[in-house]
Amino acid sequence: MITFDSVTKTYPDGTTAVDNLTLDIEEGSFTAFVGPSGCGKTTSMRMINRMIEPTSGTIRVAGKDVGSSNAVSLRRGIGYVIQSAGLMPHQRIVDNIATVPVLQGQSRKAARHAALELLERVGLDRAVATRYPGQLSGGQQQRVGVARALAADPAILLMDEPFSAVDPVVREDLQNEMLRLQGELRKTIVFVTHDIDEAVKLADRIAIFGAGGKLRQFDTPARLLAAPADEFVSSFVGRDRGYRQLQFNSGADVQLEPLTPISEAEIDSQILGVDEWRLVTIDGNPFGWVDAEGVTAHSGGASLYESCSAGGSLFTEGGTLRQALDSALSSPSGTGVVVDGNGTVSGGVRAADVLAALELQRKSAS
Repeated sequence: MITFDSVTKTYPDGTTAVDNLTLDIEEGSFTAFVGPSGCGKTTSMRMINRMIEPTSGTIRVAGKDVGSSNAVSLRRGIGYVIQSAGLMPHQRIVDNIATVPVLQGQSRKAARHAALELLERVGLDRAVATRYPGQLSGGQQQRVGVARALAADPAILLMDEPFSAVDPVVREDLQNEMLRLQGELRKTIVFVTHDIDEAVKLADRIAIFGAGGKLRQFDTPARLLAAPADEFVSSFVGRDRGYRQLQFNSGADVQLEPLTPISEAEIDSQILGVDEWRLVTIDGNPFGWVDAEGVTAHSGGASLYESCSAGGSLFTEGGTLRQALDSALSSPSGTGVVVDGNGTVSGGVRAADVLAALELQRKSAS
């Protein structure tokens, strides 16, 4: 457990970055620190490994005051991931990952062997081990950064806006990878982000900081969205928090609509009306949507890839109501695509079906 007991950080110019923070972070939990710029969330996290020293108060890790610990030894036992990955550009990937274990006395051979296994654990091929950071994409570098932080098998992992510098698609992949890793490893993670959606998706509990470094609310994501502590928290989590809250409702009871897709061979024979869309599949898997203009273009010789529009997210059976509603609302036809665990189309979902399932769940709970 990580405990903040009346912790304050005030700088010589009188600026208070963190104001009387009292907080308990449970062992094996994923905690997100969220808030606007300058609210003290990063300062609070960096005081855990003594990169910043508190002005007053006490921080304990597993019951021990970190202020009485050797700072270097403390940091070697805590994983740390930053926004730009912070890899050493002159070292190969395998040696970047092996750095801390070697510093702790492990043989370089053993550390490199473990590093190769960690590469696979974070979703990278062992072939990248001999490359240098500059030869990897931003997303790959962030995965290496996570692997390096895990190399010494720390009980605590600190992550300072690690995914904010990559594009949205890569960011989502990294978030999903983080969820998978946490499910396997159950580390105590403190994750700083300015993105409330990222915090809601990843964290078990969220700490929202306000101006002057004051903690405004510390709660589970579901409770935070359902019952914000004050107007500041309500404003920060967004007026669309009801939509976000659907993430905590199962979509297993959503009634599926029939959805009859067409294959590439059938496109030319289709006669579509204005604003009518048909789903195109390849070997049973959704590829895209086609309208009358796309059919005409394909008949004129355009390839399938040129004739279809991507439009719409997919709803995997057993997902959440938020995912189901997003699929319905983002589909050009108004019917979202539902797929099974193999990615094969199993039906469609409409917004009305999602709302009906939500109402049924609320009645069952009352």
